[in-house]
Amino acid sequence: MNASKIAYRPVGLALGAASGLAAGIAFRQAWKAMGHEGAAPAPTEESGTWREILVSAALQGAIFAVVKAAVDRAGATGIRRLTGTWPG
Repeated sequence: MNASKIAYRPVGLALGAASGLAAGIAFRQAWKAMGHEGAAPAPTEESGTWREILVSAALQGAIFAVVKAAVDRAGATGIRRLTGTWPG
């Protein structure tokens, strides 16, 4: 295993946790921007409609994937700047 992969491991773990928090915040803001006052309904909540449940799940998944990809890419770029090699 090369030095950039070893250096990226702790960075990747920290960035993964941070990206999860950031994605959760972004989702809550997007949900509010769509005109919903409370939190997104859980799939097991009886009060949520099918449409509401599925739209919230799709939105949450899309936001999480975009944030994770952006954070992972930024972390890999940072490691390349520090070590001179790509960690992948």
